[in-house]
This record gives sequence, structure tokens and C-alpha cells, in this order.
Amino acid sequence: EFVDAGQTHVRRGFMARLRLERFGEGRVFPHEQTHPAAKADRLRLTQACQTQLSPIFGLYPDADNRAQEVLEDAIRESAPLQATDHLDVVHRLWPVTDLGVIGEVSSLLSPLPLYVADGHHRYETACNYRDRLAASRSLAPNHPANFVLTMCVSMDDPGLRVLPTHRLFRLPPMATHELKAQLGKAFHTSPAGSGPDAATHIWQKLAATARQDTMALFATRDGQWLNAQLTPAGRQQWELLAAHMSRDLRQLGVSILHRFLLEKLLETPEDLQIDYVHQAEEVAKKLAQQDAGDEPYGLAALVMPASLSQIRAISGQGERMPPKSTYFYPKLLSGLVFHSLE
Repeated sequence: EFVDAGQTHVRRGFMARLRLERFGEGRVFPHEQTHPAAKADRLRLTQACQTQLSPIFGLYPDADNRAQEVLEDAIRESAPLQATDHLDVVHRLWPVTDLGVIGEVSSLLSPLPLYVADGHHRYETACNYRDRLAASRSLAPNHPANFVLTMCVSMDDPGLRVLPTHRLFRLPPMATHELKAQLGKAFHTSPAGSGPDAATHIWQKLAATARQDTMALFATRDGQWLNAQLTPAGRQQWELLAAHMSRDLRQLGVSILHRFLLEKLLETPEDLQIDYVHQAEEVAKKLAQQDAGDEPYGLAALVMPASLSQIRAISGQGERMPPKSTYFYPKLLSGLVFHSLE
């Protein structure tokens, strides 16, 4: 149970062990790219603990929320375990041990796809850990290492919230006229405001449009915000550049930002350092309070999040979005449930 934009929401789901299968070989689909360093770190943690401490976040299609309702009926008369985190999110947990209920939920989900909302590195690490173990000894089909701890949430749960992830780029400081010149005729730009503190108001107006082809950019040298919207000429250029992508992935705001605006038009380096934040207020704070010893921010971007329908379409086609394309709020807590791999 949590509060977002002044409203209280309840997101429901259940934790279970999900049988592992490599992405692209079954019904478990990723939607974001992963990084080798993060997976290596996760693998060391798993080897040290021989336990999965954090669940992955999986989404499944269930228009009538049938699986969740079966569980709700099973725990209706039970008292929950409860924890409140540092963000005042209330987490309630009910153990379900009735084999009939478990079997019914399993049968409802068995034919359905599962889309990884969060935890791509943990999922791939679980596969890597299983494969390393299997290389040294034979694993029984139901050995714990063949599974990964998963929180399963219906894509139609009314409490499911996808929030944006905004970006701050560590580049040489840019001025508005330089930014406009490099965007050329690919984007129509217009003044949006001045100074870091304008970020919140600008984001509110941008979010109201819900346009994936529009974003707000902050040039740090002169402290000005620009609204940037893809022009017909820019869209044609982008379509040619991204011809290998599906239509759904091409229309995604973060794809346009990273693959076209940054990599093609601004020619940013491959190892570009990016700070990710979720609130426009955080963007303003970071821009105003940069540490003197850090490489400065040259550019910031407010960008729309991917929708659930986009996540489902892109994942189902075997494609992956740029990192941090989605933010499912609130995050899952580590340590509510442990999955021993011994």
C-alpha cells in the first residue's frame, strides 16, 4: 500500500519459485538491456550466500485477475505479516500453504507469458549460477537452483504504477543555441523555462501530453529548458536509422532519446555516464547541487516512461529497451522471503 501523486494505491501480487529458462527459449521475456559487471557482482553475492535474497518482478496477463483472486479468497481470514519501509510503503505478506490453492494458481499461470519488469540482472545471474552448478554435478529437475524467486503481478492489477526515469548526462556543458544547432531539423524546439527549479512544472505539462516523441532538455551552460518534439523530417531520419527495430520500439521515447538524439545527433561517446532519477524534483536538486569533484552535467532530459502495452509488445518480439526505460513503483523489498539454493 503506497501513496503516489496524493492518491493511495494497493498493488497485489504473490511470490513463488519460477522455473528458469534462458531468455528467448521459452515464455519468460526481458524488456531491458543488462550489463556484464552487474551480473558478475550478483553472481559473487549468490555464490557467497547460496541464497536468493531479492525477488525478480514479473508481470503476467490476466484481464480478470483470476489467479490473484484465488489467493485473496485463501487468505481472507488470515492476519498478515507487515513491514513499513523508509518511504512509508506498507508491505503485507500472507503465507499460502494449501496445495489445492497453489495448484490452481500454478495451472492458471502455466500457459501464460511472464515479462520481467525489474530484476533482469538477478534473473540472468540465476541462470548463470544454475549452469555453473550443473557443470560440476548433476542437478535434479526440482533442485532449488533450477528456480528463481519471483514476485508475480497481474498486468491488469489496478495498483500497478509505471513511473518515469529521467536522465542527467555527464558531458561538457552545453548552451541552448549549441543544442538547437545539433538537433537541426530533426526536432522542433521551443523555450520551456529557466533554471533547475522549473523541472517540476515542465514535467507536469509534458506528462499531460503523454507523447513519446516529445521530451524536455536542459542546457546547463545557460540554464535554459527546451521542449523538443520530433519533426516529420526527424521521424523519417529516425525510421531509416532504426529500420531494424520494431515499430513499437521505434516509437518509444527513451529509444528516440538514446539511439537518435544522443548517439546520432549529439554523437555522445559509448561510455557516456548517466545519472538516473525518478522525480523531476530530483533532477532540479542534482542540477543545483553538483559536487565540485565530479564531471559536470552538460545536459538533462525529462522523458516519458514506457507504457504496459509497450512493454508487452516489445518484450514479446524479443527486443530490449535502453536501460532504465521503466520504473515500477514501489520497488520490491529485499529480505521478505529468502530462497535457499542448497
